[in-house]
Amino acid sequence: MKAYIFPGQGAQFTGMGKELYQTNEKAKQMFEQANEILGFRITDIMFEGSPEELKQTKVTQPAVFLHSVILAATLPDFKPEMVAGHSLGEFSALVANGTLTFEDALKLVSKRALAMQKACEVTPSTMAAVLGLEDKIVEDICSTIQGVVVAANYNCPGQLVISGETSAVEKACEALKEAGAKRALLLPVGGGFHSPMMQPAKEELEQAIKATEFHTPSCPVYQNVTANGVTDPAQIKANLITQLTAPVKWTQSVEQMIQDGASEFTEVGPGKVLVGLVKKINKEAQTHSA
Repeated sequence: MKAYIFPGQGAQFTGMGKELYQTNEKAKQMFEQANEILGFRITDIMFEGSPEELKQTKVTQPAVFLHSVILAATLPDFKPEMVAGHSLGEFSALVANGTLTFEDALKLVSKRALAMQKACEVTPSTMAAVLGLEDKIVEDICSTIQGVVVAANYNCPGQLVISGETSAVEKACEALKEAGAKRALLLPVGGGFHSPMMQPAKEELEQAIKATEFHTPSCPVYQNVTANGVTDPAQIKANLITQLTAPVKWTQSVEQMIQDGASEFTEVGPGKVLVGLVKKINKEAQTHSA
Protein backbone atom coordinates (compact mmCIF):
# COMPACT_ATOMS: atom_id res chain seq x y z
CA MET A 1 0.00 0.00 0.00
CA LYS A 2 1.16 3.51 -0.81
CA ALA A 3 1.54 5.93 2.09
CA TYR A 4 2.18 9.62 1.53
CA ILE A 5 3.77 11.66 4.34
CA PHE A 6 4.00 15.43 4.72
CA PRO A 7 6.67 17.44 6.60
CA GLY A 8 6.17 20.14 9.21
CA GLN A 9 7.85 23.36 10.24
CA GLY A 10 11.63 23.33 9.87
CA ALA A 11 11.72 21.89 6.33
CA GLN A 12 11.56 25.32 4.67
CA PHE A 13 14.32 26.70 2.42
CA THR A 14 14.71 29.75 0.15
CA GLY A 15 13.58 28.94 -3.37
CA MET A 16 11.04 26.31 -2.27
CA GLY A 17 8.30 25.82 -4.86
CA LYS A 18 9.88 28.22 -7.38
CA GLU A 19 10.50 25.61 -10.08
CA LEU A 20 6.94 24.27 -9.64
CA TYR A 21 5.57 27.79 -10.07
CA GLN A 22 7.60 28.40 -13.21
CA THR A 23 7.00 25.04 -14.91
CA ASN A 24 3.43 24.05 -14.01
CA GLU A 25 0.36 26.13 -14.82
CA LYS A 26 -1.84 24.44 -12.20
CA ALA A 27 0.82 25.06 -9.53
CA LYS A 28 1.10 28.72 -10.55
CA GLN A 29 -2.68 29.19 -10.24
CA MET A 30 -2.70 27.60 -6.76
CA PHE A 31 0.22 29.75 -5.57
CA GLU A 32 -1.50 32.91 -6.83
CA GLN A 33 -4.74 31.86 -5.15
CA ALA A 34 -2.77 31.43 -1.90
CA ASN A 35 -1.34 34.96 -2.22
CA GLU A 36 -4.91 36.27 -2.43
CA ILE A 37 -6.20 34.21 0.52
CA LEU A 38 -3.28 35.23 2.75
CA GLY A 39 -3.37 38.88 1.72
CA PHE A 40 0.38 39.08 1.03
CA ARG A 41 2.69 37.60 -1.61
CA ILE A 42 4.02 34.60 0.28
CA THR A 43 5.51 33.40 -3.03
CA ASP A 44 7.99 36.32 -2.98
CA ILE A 45 9.26 35.21 0.45
CA MET A 46 9.30 31.51 -0.51
CA PHE A 47 11.21 32.07 -3.75
CA GLU A 48 13.52 34.97 -2.84
CA GLY A 49 13.26 35.62 0.92
CA SER A 50 16.10 35.32 3.43
CA PRO A 51 16.20 32.34 5.84
CA GLU A 52 15.26 34.85 8.59
CA GLU A 53 12.11 35.96 6.76
CA LEU A 54 11.17 32.35 6.05
CA LYS A 55 11.63 31.46 9.72
CA GLN A 56 8.76 33.65 10.95
CA THR A 57 6.03 31.24 12.05
CA LYS A 58 3.33 33.16 10.15
CA VAL A 59 5.33 32.57 6.94
CA THR A 60 6.92 29.17 7.64
CA GLN A 61 3.74 27.22 8.26
CA PRO A 62 1.78 28.37 5.16
CA ALA A 63 4.98 28.08 3.06
CA VAL A 64 5.65 24.44 3.98
CA PHE A 65 1.94 23.61 3.63
CA LEU A 66 1.74 25.23 0.17
CA HIS A 67 4.87 23.51 -1.12
CA SER A 68 3.54 20.09 -0.01
CA VAL A 69 -0.07 20.46 -1.15
CA ILE A 70 0.72 22.04 -4.52
CA LEU A 71 3.42 19.44 -5.22
CA ALA A 72 0.91 16.67 -4.40
CA ALA A 73 -1.67 18.27 -6.71
CA THR A 74 0.77 18.11 -9.63
CA LEU A 75 1.98 14.52 -9.13
CA PRO A 76 0.84 12.09 -11.82
CA ASP A 77 -1.10 9.07 -10.48
CA PHE A 78 -1.46 10.58 -6.99
CA LYS A 79 -3.72 8.06 -5.27
CA PRO A 80 -2.77 7.75 -1.62
CA GLU A 81 -3.99 4.69 0.29
CA MET A 82 -2.98 6.21 3.62
CA VAL A 83 -1.58 9.61 4.65
CA ALA A 84 0.12 11.21 7.65
CA GLY A 85 1.80 14.52 8.39
CA HIS A 86 4.25 15.63 11.06
CA SER A 87 2.61 18.38 13.15
CA LEU A 88 1.75 21.10 10.59
CA GLY A 89 2.06 18.39 7.91
CA GLU A 90 -1.20 16.88 9.13
CA PHE A 91 -3.05 19.77 7.42
CA SER A 92 -1.31 18.91 4.13
CA ALA A 93 -2.31 15.25 4.62
CA LEU A 94 -5.94 16.28 5.15
CA VAL A 95 -5.99 18.09 1.81
CA ALA A 96 -4.30 15.12 0.12
CA ASN A 97 -7.06 12.72 1.23
CA GLY A 98 -9.92 15.16 0.58
CA THR A 99 -10.91 15.89 4.20
CA LEU A 100 -10.25 19.61 3.74
CA THR A 101 -10.36 21.84 0.67
CA PHE A 102 -7.16 23.65 -0.27
CA GLU A 103 -8.70 27.04 0.62
CA ASP A 104 -10.10 25.96 4.00
CA ALA A 105 -6.88 24.24 5.03
CA LEU A 106 -4.75 27.27 4.06
CA LYS A 107 -6.99 29.55 6.14
CA LEU A 108 -6.66 27.20 9.13
CA VAL A 109 -2.88 26.93 8.71
CA SER A 110 -2.56 30.71 8.59
CA LYS A 111 -4.72 31.05 11.70
CA ARG A 112 -2.73 28.31 13.46
CA ALA A 113 0.56 30.06 12.69
CA LEU A 114 -0.63 33.44 14.01
CA ALA A 115 -2.20 31.86 17.12
CA MET A 116 1.00 29.94 17.88
CA GLN A 117 3.12 33.05 17.41
CA LYS A 118 0.88 34.89 19.88
CA ALA A 119 1.07 32.04 22.40
CA CYS A 120 4.89 32.12 22.14
CA GLU A 121 4.85 35.76 23.26
CA VAL A 122 2.90 35.01 26.47
CA THR A 123 5.55 32.93 28.28
CA PRO A 124 9.15 32.22 27.17
CA SER A 125 9.08 28.65 25.91
CA THR A 126 11.24 26.42 23.73
CA MET A 127 11.99 22.87 22.55
CA ALA A 128 15.05 20.61 22.76
CA ALA A 129 16.12 17.47 20.91
CA VAL A 130 17.19 14.55 23.08
CA LEU A 131 19.26 11.81 21.45
CA GLY A 132 20.29 8.40 22.73
CA LEU A 133 17.85 7.74 25.55
CA GLU A 134 14.76 5.54 25.73
CA ASP A 135 11.45 7.41 25.60
CA LYS A 136 10.44 6.21 29.06
CA ILE A 137 13.62 7.59 30.68
CA VAL A 138 13.06 10.99 29.03
CA GLU A 139 9.40 11.05 30.14
CA ASP A 140 10.33 10.09 33.72
CA ILE A 141 13.05 12.75 34.00
CA CYS A 142 10.76 15.45 32.58
CA SER A 143 8.14 14.58 35.20
CA THR A 144 10.63 15.38 38.01
CA ILE A 145 11.51 18.87 36.72
CA GLN A 146 9.87 21.90 38.28
CA GLY A 147 7.88 23.89 35.71
CA VAL A 148 6.32 22.74 32.44
CA VAL A 149 8.38 20.33 30.32
CA VAL A 150 6.92 17.38 28.40
CA ALA A 151 7.73 14.94 25.59
CA ALA A 152 6.55 16.65 22.39
CA ASN A 153 7.77 14.76 19.29
CA TYR A 154 8.42 11.01 19.23
CA ASN A 155 10.46 11.22 16.01
CA CYS A 156 12.17 7.81 15.91
CA PRO A 157 13.69 5.41 18.44
CA GLY A 158 16.35 7.30 20.39
CA GLN A 159 15.22 10.73 19.17
CA LEU A 160 12.64 12.58 21.23
CA VAL A 161 11.94 16.32 21.33
CA ILE A 162 10.89 17.89 24.63
CA SER A 163 8.97 21.14 24.97
CA GLY A 164 7.81 23.64 27.59
CA GLU A 165 8.89 26.66 29.62
CA THR A 166 12.42 27.72 28.67
CA SER A 167 13.83 27.39 32.20
CA ALA A 168 12.28 23.94 32.68
CA VAL A 169 13.52 22.69 29.29
CA GLU A 170 17.06 23.92 30.13
CA LYS A 171 16.96 22.12 33.51
CA ALA A 172 15.66 18.96 31.85
CA CYS A 173 18.52 19.05 29.30
CA GLU A 174 21.08 19.09 32.12
CA ALA A 175 19.36 16.19 33.90
CA LEU A 176 19.06 14.19 30.67
CA LYS A 177 22.77 14.63 29.88
CA GLU A 178 23.59 13.40 33.39
CA ALA A 179 21.35 10.38 32.71
CA GLY A 180 23.41 9.51 29.63
CA ALA A 181 21.80 11.33 26.71
CA LYS A 182 24.23 11.62 23.78
CA ARG A 183 22.86 15.09 23.16
CA ALA A 184 20.21 17.35 24.66
CA LEU A 185 20.25 20.60 22.76
CA LEU A 186 17.87 23.54 22.46
CA LEU A 187 16.26 23.95 19.03
CA PRO A 188 16.00 27.25 17.13
CA VAL A 189 12.19 27.40 17.34
CA GLY A 190 9.75 30.16 18.21
CA GLY A 191 8.34 28.44 21.30
CA GLY A 192 7.20 25.34 23.14
CA PHE A 193 5.03 23.68 20.51
CA HIS A 194 3.03 20.52 21.37
CA SER A 195 3.04 21.34 25.06
CA PRO A 196 0.61 23.01 27.51
CA MET A 197 2.28 26.32 26.52
CA MET A 198 0.13 26.24 23.36
CA GLN A 199 -3.18 26.23 25.26
CA PRO A 200 -4.11 29.83 24.22
CA ALA A 201 -3.42 28.93 20.56
CA LYS A 202 -5.45 25.75 20.86
CA GLU A 203 -8.48 27.67 22.15
CA GLU A 204 -8.21 30.15 19.29
CA LEU A 205 -7.78 27.47 16.63
CA GLU A 206 -10.56 25.30 18.07
CA GLN A 207 -13.20 27.87 17.07
CA ALA A 208 -11.89 28.00 13.50
CA ILE A 209 -11.66 24.20 13.15
CA LYS A 210 -15.19 23.74 14.51
CA ALA A 211 -16.52 26.26 11.98
CA THR A 212 -14.82 24.49 9.03
CA GLU A 213 -16.44 21.70 7.04
CA PHE A 214 -14.57 18.38 7.15
CA HIS A 215 -15.43 15.88 4.39
CA THR A 216 -15.23 12.08 4.38
CA PRO A 217 -11.68 11.28 3.28
CA SER A 218 -10.65 9.01 0.40
CA CYS A 219 -8.27 7.09 2.69
CA PRO A 220 -7.30 7.01 6.40
CA VAL A 221 -5.15 9.72 7.97
CA TYR A 222 -2.82 8.55 10.73
CA GLN A 223 -3.08 11.39 13.17
CA ASN A 224 -0.34 12.69 15.48
CA VAL A 225 -2.49 12.49 18.59
CA THR A 226 -3.55 8.83 18.36
CA ALA A 227 -1.15 7.29 15.78
CA ASN A 228 -4.15 5.39 14.38
CA GLY A 229 -5.81 5.58 10.98
CA VAL A 230 -8.98 7.69 11.08
CA THR A 231 -11.69 8.21 8.45
CA ASP A 232 -14.52 9.72 10.53
CA PRO A 233 -14.61 13.50 9.90
CA ALA A 234 -15.83 14.28 13.44
CA GLN A 235 -12.99 12.24 14.96
CA ILE A 236 -10.41 13.84 12.63
CA LYS A 237 -11.67 17.26 13.74
CA ALA A 238 -11.43 16.41 17.46
CA ASN A 239 -7.89 15.03 17.05
CA LEU A 240 -6.77 18.09 15.09
CA ILE A 241 -7.99 20.37 17.90
CA THR A 242 -6.07 18.34 20.50
CA GLN A 243 -2.92 18.30 18.35
CA LEU A 244 -1.44 21.67 19.37
CA THR A 245 -0.96 20.77 23.02
CA ALA A 246 -0.40 17.01 22.58
CA PRO A 247 2.73 15.14 21.49
CA VAL A 248 3.40 14.14 17.88
CA LYS A 249 3.48 10.33 17.91
CA TRP A 250 5.45 9.94 14.70
CA THR A 251 7.28 6.70 15.58
CA GLN A 252 3.99 5.11 16.64
CA SER A 253 2.18 6.38 13.50
CA VAL A 254 4.76 4.92 11.11
CA GLU A 255 4.79 1.60 13.00
CA GLN A 256 0.98 1.45 12.83
CA MET A 257 0.95 2.29 9.09
CA ILE A 258 3.39 -0.55 8.42
CA GLN A 259 1.29 -2.89 10.54
CA ASP A 260 -1.77 -1.84 8.50
CA GLY A 261 -0.04 -2.67 5.21
CA ALA A 262 2.05 0.36 4.16
CA SER A 263 4.74 -0.97 1.83
CA GLU A 264 6.18 2.32 0.56
CA PHE A 265 6.39 5.84 1.96
CA THR A 266 6.65 8.92 -0.26
CA GLU A 267 7.48 12.27 1.35
CA VAL A 268 5.78 15.20 -0.38
CA GLY A 269 7.13 18.66 0.36
CA PRO A 270 10.40 20.41 1.14
CA GLY A 271 13.26 18.31 2.50
CA LYS A 272 13.71 14.61 3.24
CA VAL A 273 13.51 14.58 7.02
CA LEU A 274 10.54 12.22 7.29
CA VAL A 275 11.84 9.51 4.97
CA GLY A 276 15.02 9.55 7.09
CA LEU A 277 12.94 9.01 10.23
CA VAL A 278 10.91 6.23 8.56
CA LYS A 279 14.17 4.39 7.77
CA LYS A 280 15.26 4.72 11.42
CA ILE A 281 11.89 3.38 12.58
CA ASN A 282 11.95 0.47 10.10
CA LYS A 283 15.05 -0.31 8.03
CA GLU A 284 13.02 -2.47 5.62
CA ALA A 285 10.60 0.31 4.64
CA GLN A 286 10.71 1.51 1.03
CA THR A 287 10.99 5.31 0.89
CA HIS A 288 10.89 8.00 -1.81
CA SER A 289 10.85 11.80 -2.01
CA ALA A 290 8.39 13.36 -4.46
